Amino acid sequence: MVNEEKKKQTASYDASKITVLEGLDPVRRRPGMYIGGTSVDGLHHLIWEVLDNAIDEAMAGFCDSVKIIISEGNTVSVDDNGRGIPIDKHKTTGKSALETVLTTLHAGGKFGGDSYKVSGGLHGVGVSVVNALSAELIAEVKRDGKLYRQSFVRGKPTGGVEVVGESSGSGTTITFTPDPKIFPVIDFNFQTVITHCRQQAYLTKGLKLSIVDNRQEIKDQKSKIKMEEEDTIGENSEENSIDQNLLAPRSSKSEVGPSEYTFYFEGGIASYVRHINKSKNAFNEPPFYVEKEQDNVLVEVALAYTDDFKEHTYTFANNIFTAEGGMHLTGFRSALTRAINDYVKKSGVATNGDKKSLILTGDDVREGLTAIVSVKLAEPQFEGQTKAKLGNAEVRAIVESVTSGALTFYFDENPNDGRRIIEKCLLSAKARMAARAARDTVIRKGALDGMTLPGKLADCSNRDPARTELYIVEGDSAGGSTKQGRDRSFQAVLPLRGKILNVERARLDRMLQSDEIKALIVALGIGIGEEINYEKLRYHRIIIMTDADVDGAHIRALLLTFFYRNYPGLFERGNIYIAQPPLFSIPIGKNIKYAYSDRQRDEIVKKIRTKSPSASISIQRYKGLGEMNPTQLWETTMNPENRTLLQVSVGEEEAVDEVFTTLMGDEVLPRKRFIQTHAKSVKNLDV
Repeated sequence: MVNEEKKKQTASYDASKITVLEGLDPVRRRPGMYIGGTSVDGLHHLIWEVLDNAIDEAMAGFCDSVKIIISEGNTVSVDDNGRGIPIDKHKTTGKSALETVLTTLHAGGKFGGDSYKVSGGLHGVGVSVVNALSAELIAEVKRDGKLYRQSFVRGKPTGGVEVVGESSGSGTTITFTPDPKIFPVIDFNFQTVITHCRQQAYLTKGLKLSIVDNRQEIKDQKSKIKMEEEDTIGENSEENSIDQNLLAPRSSKSEVGPSEYTFYFEGGIASYVRHINKSKNAFNEPPFYVEKEQDNVLVEVALAYTDDFKEHTYTFANNIFTAEGGMHLTGFRSALTRAINDYVKKSGVATNGDKKSLILTGDDVREGLTAIVSVKLAEPQFEGQTKAKLGNAEVRAIVESVTSGALTFYFDENPNDGRRIIEKCLLSAKARMAARAARDTVIRKGALDGMTLPGKLADCSNRDPARTELYIVEGDSAGGSTKQGRDRSFQAVLPLRGKILNVERARLDRMLQSDEIKALIVALGIGIGEEINYEKLRYHRIIIMTDADVDGAHIRALLLTFFYRNYPGLFERGNIYIAQPPLFSIPIGKNIKYAYSDRQRDEIVKKIRTKSPSASISIQRYKGLGEMNPTQLWETTMNPENRTLLQVSVGEEEAVDEVFTTLMGDEVLPRKRFIQTHAKSVKNLDV
């Protein structure tokens, strides 16, 4: 029977069963293959794809001004003063070049080798993908004194190219509206667009990049962005008077209205390094910078050392952020380690005067480093459409050669900066050896390998990490209630005494002197430092549960800082959560209603008064978890059927790093500005 059925199915499986997707239909059928998905990230990727074309014109030397306008209905317009997409007939397709570019995958000026020496839009699918995923797209081209226009609906042209007027100059304007049939949520985040455009302006020095938001937004939201950007203006202007930073936010004086920002950096990635370090103390100012073309590869490197303990190196290939690095990163790191070790021997700056025995490792020379490595080349080889890693083997040697030679010259010409950098690296090496000794001591005691769990940890009976969770609570009182209220089969509890060490300003050797941090490390079971193994994580849900007051918020911030600086993989894996205990209890007869916000409290009270106008209402405001009995804590905060957990994820690395540095670092002024900017948005503040 099985064979007969197989024969029937084989016979019916003919050419008619083969589906051929023509034109841009594959994009609409599988958008994730081209923009990574239809979430908020994929939505913003539409802007990046169109912007890439304009940036390519700028990198080729044909464009020096780009303007992005977001209008009502989340319609986006990207205008550049480049050469303008050609409108003459294409010999292969028989259509205009403009229509060919907008309706054909892998069609563009980036494949022939003559139009663009370097290009970010390597695959040539960008603008056609945007066309396919837009409910409507209008392309306008200024060339030869005329203004041309062609319209499209969901990737299909509604007509041919038309001359609609006269024009001066040249350029292209792409206006598109994302298709609601593709994207479940269409709402462009203005701050996300600003951040991306600022980065592109840094990477393309001399380019004027403007962003305008014409949507009717709440004034407070725009004021928040405005204050943050004005801080950036002041910092950059003071640090580098040579740069012409035309970052100029302008907001309407009315309650709602447009906002406009313009970026222009002649300092390029050197200014970018300053921007990243604006909340830190730099050891070498101005930053080291080199720009050199070798074997048809343009290499730019800028770096500065700070009093930070972490490395912040960002790499780009043809203005595309390569999150996973690649050959340019490998070449840079090799050159940096060798150049600094050579200078240590040459300068005689070494511990105990013994130059021969001291060899700095890559970790030693990268502590406190902020660096931007940008390469531009004709034929970049990226891994996948996401372009997260550069694979050109030849780039490694080129970047290494350029960086090594320039650093050697820099140290010779700037001996004071060189000495400060060397002293920073030597201190890092000393701390590394001390941390290793401290870690080895703990390991020898059998703590980090799980042989001995901390005494204060109330573990669970289930040994399957995927089914277990760890509650981190503050104080013995809350710890007692949590231990009594939990489900012992899958919920473990670790109470902490007071506020843990602020690891933003501490190396590993000092961290391992803290009993609270050692208890955390042991409870997690994944090691620390160089020996982290996330596969050994003992609980897949790590839940921070603190009081709903200022001290509780501070403890939560300290814990998040500890996890982010030492275990960033926990955020990537989705292991970190924040519990949401109620703020109020409101008795109604024999029952109790719980409110998790002031608004929810008011809604409950309103309903009670609607049913019983003269009812006496007693509202209890919980000051801490210890005020709740174990049963209440279980019902409201720990029972998976009733509780609310916030899963903590991280966004762009540079932005997240800046937040932690601002809030937890030594510099007071940036923290003061942050508080002033966000003060009005604080809710449930209990001082």
